[in-house]
Amino acid sequence: MSSAKVTWKNEQSPVKDPAIVAFQRSSEGSSAKVGALGNASANNNTKLSSVLRELGVVEKLLPTYGFLQCANRQGRLFFHFSEVATDADSLRVGDLVEFQQSADRRTGKPVAVSIVRIPNGNLVTYEIMSEKTVMGTVLAEAKASKNQGSEGEAPGLLDGMGRVTYEQSGETFFLPFALEDIDGGQKITAGDTVEFYISTDERNGNIRARQVRKVRPIVADLFQGVVCSLKENYGFIERSDVVKEIFFHFSEFQGDIEMLNLGDDVEFNIQFRNNKEVAVNIQQLPEGTVVFEDVATERKRGKILKTLKSVHGRMQSDPLAGRIVYETLKGSIEIPYGDRDQLGDYTLQAGDIVEFYIATDRRDKLQRATNICLIDVTFTISGETREKGFVTTLKDAFGFIRCLDRDTRMFFHFSELLNQDEPQLQDEVEFTVIQDPTNPSRLIAIRIKVLPHGTISVEQCLPEKYVGTIEKEVQSPKTATGKTGVSDIGIIMYDISGTKQTIPYSAKALVECCSPKNGDQVEFQICESRKNNTKTAANVRITSVKTASKSQNKEQGSVVKESAAKESTAKEQATKEKGFVAVLKENCGFIEMADHEKEVFFQFCNFDGNASELELGDEVEFILSHKTAKVSAESIRKLPRGTVAPEEVIPGVLEGKVVRMMRIVNPDQVEYSGLIQLVEKEAEGGGNGTEACYPYGITSLVDKRDVPQKGELVRFKAAVVKSSGKQRAARVVPLRLVMRGKVDSLKGQMGAVICEGEEGRKVSFHVSEVQDGVDLQLGDEVDFLIVRKQATGKCVALNVRRTSERQRPERLMSRLKSATDDAGPRIVTLRQPRGPDGTNGFKLQRSASRQI
Repeated sequence: MSSAKVTWKNEQSPVKDPAIVAFQRSSEGSSAKVGALGNASANNNTKLSSVLRELGVVEKLLPTYGFLQCANRQGRLFFHFSEVATDADSLRVGDLVEFQQSADRRTGKPVAVSIVRIPNGNLVTYEIMSEKTVMGTVLAEAKASKNQGSEGEAPGLLDGMGRVTYEQSGETFFLPFALEDIDGGQKITAGDTVEFYISTDERNGNIRARQVRKVRPIVADLFQGVVCSLKENYGFIERSDVVKEIFFHFSEFQGDIEMLNLGDDVEFNIQFRNNKEVAVNIQQLPEGTVVFEDVATERKRGKILKTLKSVHGRMQSDPLAGRIVYETLKGSIEIPYGDRDQLGDYTLQAGDIVEFYIATDRRDKLQRATNICLIDVTFTISGETREKGFVTTLKDAFGFIRCLDRDTRMFFHFSELLNQDEPQLQDEVEFTVIQDPTNPSRLIAIRIKVLPHGTISVEQCLPEKYVGTIEKEVQSPKTATGKTGVSDIGIIMYDISGTKQTIPYSAKALVECCSPKNGDQVEFQICESRKNNTKTAANVRITSVKTASKSQNKEQGSVVKESAAKESTAKEQATKEKGFVAVLKENCGFIEMADHEKEVFFQFCNFDGNASELELGDEVEFILSHKTAKVSAESIRKLPRGTVAPEEVIPGVLEGKVVRMMRIVNPDQVEYSGLIQLVEKEAEGGGNGTEACYPYGITSLVDKRDVPQKGELVRFKAAVVKSSGKQRAARVVPLRLVMRGKVDSLKGQMGAVICEGEEGRKVSFHVSEVQDGVDLQLGDEVDFLIVRKQATGKCVALNVRRTSERQRPERLMSRLKSATDDAGPRIVTLRQPRGPDGTNGFKLQRSASRQI
């Protein structure tokens, strides 16, 4: 008996299970019970010999044999019905018998012989039943035992036994049960809620479930929330009933865990484990089911009392550190706001006038300001100094503005845009200049507002008047457009302090409808453009017309006009060139000539129209200028597509490898065009070792911004230039491996994704590369291409396309706690759980990573 107690103590739970209590209470009366059994056996030994006899209990009965348990010692003995002194059919499981131990003649194993049933039907049991029933859940149903046991051996513990689990004091226990332990022959299957007693065998300390019966399950309270954190195999849910997060394990999710994303609405039950609340039985709900707060429909107006940033420009630890004060009938009211409550990321300053809505949390009735936006009246009331300028440079997430009132370029970040539109080159903007908090020696532009085109007056006419001579006449607005011998830009030559200078003028600068002719004397003013620092003539008025004698007019007039017209026409035809826009930079670019052999430089100010509307591959017409050592393009005019160097595409798709990049990508090379070497199949190679090569340019690319790198494989078609008959590559598409990953960070116009299957590898991308115009959120699954930049050698992601349709709700972004917030409870794993099959932890089957 003492050995049985020691075995149980080594296996018992640290909490006081009812089976343990019952076993401890019964240990004191065990010896008395055995003594009583001995007295009963003494009264029935008169017909037997005086050899040593023992008491036992019938444990199992089979057709011709059975097994019994020794009463005074640990032992299980085989017996044959022929050894029963009375009718063996009268024996029942649990009957008290007296027997003698012997050895089997054939095997030598101990067996029971000379078995006598104790009269009066006394039944003996060595099990201690718990006083109260326990509720639990069936994990595995009981089945008929396959192992009937051999002589002196018991069947295995797991042979045909079912499993039931129950919780007590935060701990989970698992108990076996057999078919004979089910009350009333009920059909009990896995998942059923059952009620049972806990039985403890006082001889060996084994515990099991007895009198198992199915009960109607108790409906547990359901709670709702939103998934706010996902780790390796667990996460946290933001509860909708209280301002609190609750832990959950992936095994508690009723569905494919791969489909659970941040921001998903869920429903769950709560259980106590290790004296802590955990979420169980988690089910996904339709998006928008869980609502944390109610947003008022009335828009309020108030003043910023306290910003989110401290005096040193750092964010404060309080998630609702900002304060807005607004007026009501009862007086001034102060309301908080957080970093997610502002529409945009531009700088807010104390004293700003803003409009907002009031959001009330349903859980704690906390009110805060949300959807905060700065209104224009702020600058009028505060008297803030605002400057104007033009956007001249755009990078990944920042740019530069050329100021009108100061000779400098001002740095700005895209997040400072008030209207949240992505800026374009040559945009007219209004902004505030402050000292850079990170660099006191630099000024930056903040609170930038994009103005309608034409708002800023960029031209300023000087009051002085000048006199000059028409060097080149311009076409009058009244003149037909088909007239030859005239140009859309004229030139005036004038004298300043003995130095001859020239200045251009247009038809719009003419005061009179009559256009001056070559040699006519005119009066004009100089107009300075602050947009591109150029000077033009304005308010041009004819003061003296060039005259000639009648005889000269009769003899030479018609000849001069005709020769001048022919000369001008020939000059224009000789200098007109055509090409394709190949490169666009800050305020300049390059044009690829129509023969695809070289490029020519041009400035945006020489384009006839809005230069921000130019795109790569646009067909243009221009004039070559030789004013400096380098040739440049002027008088650039956009042409309809298909006008310049039309090509005839040959049917059939080819594959090749880039053996030489274009010079616009690699400025060090001499050749302008790139070169693609045809990759033939081995069966068609012929063995001569010579592959055909096709030149290509910017117009050959399907995506003008996706330039193939050296060594990359491409798919293309061959095309013949109609004017020259030369073959070149057309419709070139790089063949790159499509990668998959998750959005890891988003900041301004830049973001980063973590590559799937390459742990720890992050690749940056620009928001302009996001396809379909969607707004990515953290955790979104995306497909993308990886390209290594030739200039920096860094890899970037292109053609980023979201594959998961669900987004993290905006209503959750303002309520979730920061991952670095140390105010909440910290969970530390003390020990790993043990499952019913004896394994450590949870055996959760996760789907394998998808290969693209």
